[in-house]
Amino acid sequence: MPNTGSNKGPSRSYSGSRPGGAKPVFRRPFNRSGSSSRPSFGGGRPSFGGRGGSRGGGHKPQIFSDISKFINKAVITEEVEKFIPEHRFADFALDERVKKNIADKGYIDPTPIQDRAIPHVIRGADVVGIANTGTGKTAAFLIPLINKRLQAGSGRVLIMVPTRELAIQINEEFKGFAKGLGMYATVCVGGAAIGPQIRELSRRPQFVIGTPGRLKDLLERKALKLDDFSAAILDEADRMLDMGFINDMRQILALLPTPRHTLFFSATLSTEIEKLIGEFLNEPVRISVKTRDTSSSIDQDIVRVAPGQDKLEVLHDLLIQPGFDKVIIFGRTKHGVERLSKQLVQKGLKSESIHGNKSQGQRVRALDYFKKDHVQILCATDVAARGLDISGVSHVINYDLPNTHEDYIHRIGRTGRAGKKGKALTFIESK
Repeated sequence: MPNTGSNKGPSRSYSGSRPGGAKPVFRRPFNRSGSSSRPSFGGGRPSFGGRGGSRGGGHKPQIFSDISKFINKAVITEEVEKFIPEHRFADFALDERVKKNIADKGYIDPTPIQDRAIPHVIRGADVVGIANTGTGKTAAFLIPLINKRLQAGSGRVLIMVPTRELAIQINEEFKGFAKGLGMYATVCVGGAAIGPQIRELSRRPQFVIGTPGRLKDLLERKALKLDDFSAAILDEADRMLDMGFINDMRQILALLPTPRHTLFFSATLSTEIEKLIGEFLNEPVRISVKTRDTSSSIDQDIVRVAPGQDKLEVLHDLLIQPGFDKVIIFGRTKHGVERLSKQLVQKGLKSESIHGNKSQGQRVRALDYFKKDHVQILCATDVAARGLDISGVSHVINYDLPNTHEDYIHRIGRTGRAGKKGKALTFIESK
């Protein structure tokens, strides 16, 4: 895959090929005519049609379909220049109680973004952090800001994120780092009853974590006031921009008092994000630890579905193979994802779904079952493609083609994390 990102992180040298070059073995599914056929992997660039469906009026959206981008063999790491942090968590100028909570979570050496960002956040500098998902950005801002609130005894923190899943995940991290410190956070997201969130805000939590739409709603109801907030974080700012939150982000930031401490974290920098940085940050420190777009630890390939083959049966035959232990399957629509999950359950597989039609409680429950290995499969729309850090995902399957290359990158980034190998398979329906 081409290296399209800046590469200021640790350099790596790779050589070799996948051990043995072996393909998975599949039992032969039968098509409707009764003939035996096998899904083929890799090779060539024939024409094909994605099962895109249509949205109202028969309009068919453009679908990203460059087959070459779906094929990239994982390689053996012959030589790795290991990142050596300048600090250990014990070295940072942090309250001993915060250090104890960090140690209790098993943190010893910081990741690159943590190593470089935490000292600047501690001293109060505005920061723009450019880093891929799964690099430890959450701890990079939570740890120093919890410490700052502990020392100052006043000033609240607003954290804006694109999705409720990411908000919930940040809150879970917060609970560990702030344990026993008399601090608490409130999650303010759509898809959940607003009443309990209003009641929690009346208790004036030190940290408010929310999505732009719900935060704006709470501000309009005067349930949330920003006059005593001294810090603001935009996490995955590029994703919020993609989701159409740019005006909400700008309006909310404009309501915050000045001077304030502002941190932006993003995987990419667009013109609009640069404008926000210019408007709302004061001489920010820019830190980039973004590496290549797709990890060398992800083995990428395609699954060809021949005319007459049943796509669902091809998927089923994959999922019953050894090694498909923890699988995220991406579909394009909410209804399609829900239907697929139910079909897999009917075939005897353990599956849950996550999409925009699910309530917050249902989504949290589905993620929890998947994280704890109570189910093998999580069927998801792109709402789950960013921000979620789920350990041990063995495979990502693109059952429906992604709309953009960026969507593809973020989908497959759910596997091959924390130095582990992962596999990404993309279904291609041949004409």
